Amino acid sequence: MAQWRVDVLIPVYRPGAQLEKLLDRLKAQKYPIHRIILMNTEKAYFPAGLDEKYENVEVHHLKKEDFDHGGTRDQGFRLSEADIVVCMTQDALPADTRLIEELLRPFADSTVWAAYARQLPRKECREVERYTRSFNYPAESRLKGLSDLDELGIKTFFCSNVCAAWRRDKYLEFGGFTKQTIFNEDMIFAGKLVQAGGRIAYCADARVYHSHNYSALQQLHRNFDLAVSQTMHPEVFGGLRSESEGIRLVKKSLRYCVQIGKPWLTAQVLAQSAGKFLGYRMGQHYERLPRRVILWCTMNPTFWEKENG
Repeated sequence: MAQWRVDVLIPVYRPGAQLEKLLDRLKAQKYPIHRIILMNTEKAYFPAGLDEKYENVEVHHLKKEDFDHGGTRDQGFRLSEADIVVCMTQDALPADTRLIEELLRPFADSTVWAAYARQLPRKECREVERYTRSFNYPAESRLKGLSDLDELGIKTFFCSNVCAAWRRDKYLEFGGFTKQTIFNEDMIFAGKLVQAGGRIAYCADARVYHSHNYSALQQLHRNFDLAVSQTMHPEVFGGLRSESEGIRLVKKSLRYCVQIGKPWLTAQVLAQSAGKFLGYRMGQHYERLPRRVILWCTMNPTFWEKENG
């Protein structure tokens, strides 16, 4: 494998023991990490001395009102001089010491401009969410490009900054993550890379533990923001439908609940699916909604304050 210089970029907010565990696991990686750049929101909540414990960790503090999903990552990205920048979130944990090595492997192909890891469920993850993880992050790796649009639709552009690697030269060439975005900065930019002729690699052997036990209401909020982000970027998502993939997941999840002998879980599937669908549809039509409804639906009220500022 070619020797690329690699930096890791992690936005953090009120970090606790989980961040220290993540940094320990990054320190243990077989592939050397040059710098770990932490973009921390609110200096008062950052543990004193944590950055001094690790020789390659640097912390950059910002105010809460200045945080932005795309803009903050872009700011951190431009602090790097590495060949590859790996974006992670503070609640993701490498599953082994080969995460970085496996995430870099697809870049031997010069047409691969980004790569993302497989997300495994945590121990406390509920059964339905475990199945959703296996649906969205299967055991087989795959390369995705423009030629896959007919087969995969919107999933061609899927890429997750929970753990994703980006060629820094291509990142800079195509303008980087959208500044002032509600959510979904990774998929927006991945879509632009694919449209420009690049390919996205899904690396099933690069694995992190990451999952959430969202309620139906939380799914509504999350999918509202997802749809808003897609609606605001018709140059990437215009003409691409995502509902068919959601319907396929619902059908397979219902079947799975019956197959494992837990038919009562179908109620959970239906409730969460209803939350996702309603949130997504409302997000698609956010421009028609009163401000108070938008603020109830969103997970990111600060974005709307900036949007109207």
